[in-house]
Amino acid sequence: MPALYPCTIAHLRTSPRRYALRHRTYLWYVDPDRPPRLPLLLRPLARFDARDHFGGRSPTLRAGLERYLAAQGVDLAGGPVTMLTQARVFGYVFNPLTLYWCHDPSGALVCVVAEVHNTYGERHCYLLRPEGSQLASVEKEFYVSPFFPVDGDYLMRLPEPGQSLNLTVRLMRSGKPVFTATVRGERRAATPSVLLPLALRHPWSTAVASLAIRLHGIRLYLRGLPVRPRPFHRPQEGVE
Repeated sequence: MPALYPCTIAHLRTSPRRYALRHRTYLWYVDPDRPPRLPLLLRPLARFDARDHFGGRSPTLRAGLERYLAAQGVDLAGGPVTMLTQARVFGYVFNPLTLYWCHDPSGALVCVVAEVHNTYGERHCYLLRPEGSQLASVEKEFYVSPFFPVDGDYLMRLPEPGQSLNLTVRLMRSGKPVFTATVRGERRAATPSVLLPLALRHPWSTAVASLAIRLHGIRLYLRGLPVRPRPFHRPQEGVE
């Protein structure tokens, strides 16, 4: 089941100033109950660690997810889960967004969990229940960009990855889209022969993503965008 998605992540900001960026990387699509175990020499290129998710206090990825879901009144009854994420690379990881597609024992989708990390070391989870159109709306509750306040709503289209990866997250304020992020990619087998060229093409991929976010933030600040104060973030039950 494990797969790799070489992909392009694009951001388009339309307010208060138009700004666009594109970033190429790769994402892992795995079963958190059975994360892939690579040959010894390649293990520094991909590690899936429970401490990087849901507060980091659960013994496994699945246990962390279920602790969060239990706090939201959701019981999967042992149903399967799939996860789209970045792995630790050479001991470092930064995951702006990790997604979990949660199913009941029959395989029907129960919910999607969007786990968001910001560059201030904070994390927040959104519980989504996509409709038939695969769209879900949720109120923004977490400070991510220093140039947007914590208001508005996210409109997310998060179909479970297949041969293609095609995700959209749009921030709406006063009924208008002010920020749109897309992730587009094609599925590849999670084999050493696929991973190694990707790792060579995108070395230190998670560190590069973290650095790029900060550099683009500096560029926007130098262009005159005002910084919004970061409010106190109260940890969520099951995520603290």
